[in-house]
Amino acid sequence: MSKSTIIYGIDISKDKFDVYSSLDEFKTYSNDNAGYKLFAKRITKESEIVMEATGYYHYKLAYYFKEKGYKVYVENPLSVKRYIQMRLTKIKTDKSDAKLICAYAQQFELKEWLGHSKHQQECLQLNRLLDQYWKQSTAIKNKIHGEEVLDNPSKRVDRSLKKSLKHLQKEIVELEAYLSELVKQEYQQELILLESIPGMGRKTATMLLVLTEGMTRFDTAGELCSYAGITPVIRTSGTSVNGRPRISKVGNRKLRNLLFMCSFTACNCNAACKALYDRIVAKGKSKKLALLAVCNKLLKQAFAIVKSGVKYDATYRSTLKLAN
Repeated sequence: MSKSTIIYGIDISKDKFDVYSSLDEFKTYSNDNAGYKLFAKRITKESEIVMEATGYYHYKLAYYFKEKGYKVYVENPLSVKRYIQMRLTKIKTDKSDAKLICAYAQQFELKEWLGHSKHQQECLQLNRLLDQYWKQSTAIKNKIHGEEVLDNPSKRVDRSLKKSLKHLQKEIVELEAYLSELVKQEYQQELILLESIPGMGRKTATMLLVLTEGMTRFDTAGELCSYAGITPVIRTSGTSVNGRPRISKVGNRKLRNLLFMCSFTACNCNAACKALYDRIVAKGKSKKLALLAVCNKLLKQAFAIVKSGVKYDATYRSTLKLAN
């Protein structure tokens, strides 16, 4: 960010948003269109607006100013939190948070927030709802099992639980079908390419395209693997700290779970994944570690295939070697 650019750090809540500028000015606005219009009168198109990703509350404000051509930055709240902790600040107010967000923006190089198309927004909303329904479905199944092992299970409770589960499962099927159709409308070719990968199912391919906006959100396969939370974390320091390598898990949990399920199938039908799995297990490593490596391999295959526009070819490497 240019030192001459005026930066506005914003702390958002349900009813209001607090703004602290790099000119040491502070003001509070209502978190609605009236408040956005008042704030817009105060700033110029050269200004930069920085906020945290705070649940749902930041979306409306971010889209309002993004669509009007302002530079908007939506930062990971964990990054901002770590910055605030580093400052050892003892004050926690809306004003102090907005001020620290502004200071954070002045100190670090930020990546401009791109937003999503209307189509993509609906896909993401459907995906979040499905994730909630899957959790509820699992909770009800566990509850049914718990009730069944009682000495005198209530038939009324059992009937109600199974009715709720049946309704949820019906909604899940209908929403998954609708989401699949939306994805086909926008990413028909990409979906065909992903499904050509042995071990990559329709559900995983659909979620990959929804979350990555057709793989346009990432420049490298490594960035995609980091987003899924399957990159290794090494913990060693001196002679006393020598922790076992683990995956970061700082990423999309649902995508990670789907990839892990895909890895079992990939080990049987995807030659490159099977070779990787066998090689890691032969070295004495755990099977779980080998499966996580397969997840990583699947993501890299998916990224390469969508970016190249060429379907999966099991003989690609061998053909390449013969050509050389």
